[in-house]
Amino acid sequence: MRVIIFGATGMVGQGVLRECLVDAGVAHVLVVGRSPIGVRNSKLTEIIHDDFTDYSKIEAQLAGYDACFFCLGVSSIGMSEDHYRHLTYDITLAAAATLARLNPQMTFTYVTGAGTDSTEKGSRMWARVKGKTENDLLKLPFKAAYMFRPGAIQPLHGIRSKTAWVQAVYDVTWPLWSVLRRISPGLVTSTEQMGRAMIHVARVGYPRRVLEMNDINSL
Repeated sequence: MRVIIFGATGMVGQGVLRECLVDAGVAHVLVVGRSPIGVRNSKLTEIIHDDFTDYSKIEAQLAGYDACFFCLGVSSIGMSEDHYRHLTYDITLAAAATLARLNPQMTFTYVTGAGTDSTEKGSRMWARVKGKTENDLLKLPFKAAYMFRPGAIQPLHGIRSKTAWVQAVYDVTWPLWSVLRRISPGLVTSTEQMGRAMIHVARVGYPRRVLEMNDINSL
């Protein structure tokens, strides 16, 4: 399987990248990002790309892939709806539409979040925007598309959040995370489990297109 990862410098993306690199069934990984990830591996290639709304200059390098793991995302805290929509909806759909055209047999997996609003009419801005993003991704002509809705995620294998206050919370509460994952699989997962689950659905599929926490942790 040949895969593309967007957002490989984020916490979830780091986890997905790690699992792809250690999975013998993943033959090649292409990371598309704005800055180098600082990882070297014989099956890893990077493309540094600045404009995430226009892929015309690198289209030739995006063809011939079986799966895309789209882990790029931002917090809505302090953002206007228009700005958040651009960074969430516009950027995601620009990449997805390009990949669907170049790789019609591709499986596209998108990381959203628990509480995403599929009706697009709720009171929470971020949930509406994520819901619109999910709905329109599912309309694209991929072989299959899956929406992952994780809640709390425990970073493993030395992976750290780029957000300082989030990492500080992880550092303080670390002894509790393994316990929480065992007793509350509907609330907590890990970066390792996210990566394994995303590879699984790309490889063999899943009965539902939208995966909640229990689905993710069952794979």
